[in-house]
Amino acid sequence: RKFIPLPVPNSGGREKEYVNEAVVSEWVSTGGSKVGGFEQAVADYVGMPRAVACNSGTSGLHLALLCAGVGAGDEVIAPALTFIAAVNPIRYVGAQPVFLGCYDSLCLSPQALEDFCRNRCELRDGVLYNQSTGRAVKAIMVVHVFGNLADMERMMEIAARYCLTVIEDSTEALGSHYTAGPYSGQHAGTMGDIGVYSFNGNKIITTGAGGMLVSNHPEWAEHAKHLSTQAKSDELQFFHDEVGYNYRMTNLQAALGLAQLEQLEGFIAHKHRLYSHYHAALHGKRGLRLLPFREQDTRPNKWFFSLYLGDEYPLKRDELIARLAEQKIQTRPVWALINEQKSYRSCETFALEKAEHYRAKIVNLPCSTNLALEDADRVIKAVLSV
Repeated sequence: RKFIPLPVPNSGGREKEYVNEAVVSEWVSTGGSKVGGFEQAVADYVGMPRAVACNSGTSGLHLALLCAGVGAGDEVIAPALTFIAAVNPIRYVGAQPVFLGCYDSLCLSPQALEDFCRNRCELRDGVLYNQSTGRAVKAIMVVHVFGNLADMERMMEIAARYCLTVIEDSTEALGSHYTAGPYSGQHAGTMGDIGVYSFNGNKIITTGAGGMLVSNHPEWAEHAKHLSTQAKSDELQFFHDEVGYNYRMTNLQAALGLAQLEQLEGFIAHKHRLYSHYHAALHGKRGLRLLPFREQDTRPNKWFFSLYLGDEYPLKRDELIARLAEQKIQTRPVWALINEQKSYRSCETFALEKAEHYRAKIVNLPCSTNLALEDADRVIKAVLSV
């Protein structure tokens, strides 16, 4: 039996053609027309005037925090249930995360956010202060988990009331957007103050590694570009007006990205077919549930699929993962909570009950954009036959 991976890239478009153009032009590093072309293509796709390429989603989040003015001694509200790369940049800028729980979409709970701001904080002169630490709470890191849109209507309302900057970690959510309501037509990453996408190898489109930043503050986007290119203020004389970073995307990566972006809508359509196929076969069988995506008023990209193991199912999470691995089927648990990680155990937490529950019960299934339905049937059979 062949190996069925969890997620792998799908390079069936014009990737070779565009990369060859970059090589022939001899622009293979951080210069070249493909970078600017990819930036504009992403900006056009998500409906923003400007996008800034960077070398990873993590560096994009670092730039976002710097542009938002978050610094040493500040606090940032972040989800406990997410990948650690969403949180590490908070520490890069010298700030401290406060971890909140999720609701059934796995995204940050707006009710927990409201309760934390109202009951544990105090608003003074347009600044929210944490009553237990005395530190200023500057921002919210909203993660659109697995392509599921967070409840941005409530998030933005709460953020406005408590004077918080909204940073959207849309690293898993390129292509997810609202279809109705006050944010109709707006994509993940474009509703808050600043948003970031990732093009890592396991994302819905990939440049091997890379990211992109967009912002509703034009000056923030310009500042991000400046910081990402070593903050060079004089190209000829090599003057730098602040501490900058080598966060640039290469022309070769951008060439891949352009070809991948051309296929994105087809990738999302296959994700939807694949999810429906799994759902029809597994949902409600032997205590199993396929966690839903928020589809009322939204079009999620359905990047990752989460199988919930109910009490009737005969195996625990790690037992199922091991059994499937024996059959050459790769799966994984959802992330360990960030507050459980060694570097973050001393951080404040709030309302983590659901996050802890889902952490113990979820297995992510194979969901590549080139996964055939007959291979999904093999996964389904293996899950049901154990």
